[in-house]
Amino acid sequence: MIRVQLPDAEAQSLEEAFRVAGDRHFRDRVQVVLMAHRGRPRADLADDLVMTPRTVQRWLNSYLERGRDGLRPSKAKGAPAKIPDTLADEVRAWVIGGPMKQGLDRANWTHAELADHLLKEKGIRVSRAAVGRFCRKVGIRPYRPTYRYLRGDAAKQAAAELDIADLEKKRKRARSSS
Repeated sequence: MIRVQLPDAEAQSLEEAFRVAGDRHFRDRVQVVLMAHRGRPRADLADDLVMTPRTVQRWLNSYLERGRDGLRPSKAKGAPAKIPDTLADEVRAWVIGGPMKQGLDRANWTHAELADHLLKEKGIRVSRAAVGRFCRKVGIRPYRPTYRYLRGDAAKQAAAELDIADLEKKRKRARSSS
């Protein structure tokens, strides 16, 4: 049987934590410790808080081992990322250079295209969503590049601007004559 004897200062600190806790799980765990400190039997404690006696024992053990931090709910770590962070600069260079520099016949990258290219170049099989998460994490936006004019031919861009200006003039003349 686990005995919980708290100093008065610690008991008051836990009571304050219980009052201000926004997270219900943390609040329940603090309540387990406080009720055990007051001598409440474990089975009754489990019944009152609608949990199993094993859960009560787990939270008490956790508190005795790690203190208040042992009561805080933690997020599951999840699986490690399939795309290593060391590839961030290389993928960024691919996006900035564009798919054509990588020998592909498309104008812009998509997350699906980047996933396919990662498989072909690095042998890393990932989903479109995984590439999207990776791109957001390292600050890459393949759909809306701000650098697209850097790789364009300046002479062709100037000619295109003149053509657009001519088209706008013709459209204005057509409106004014009708």
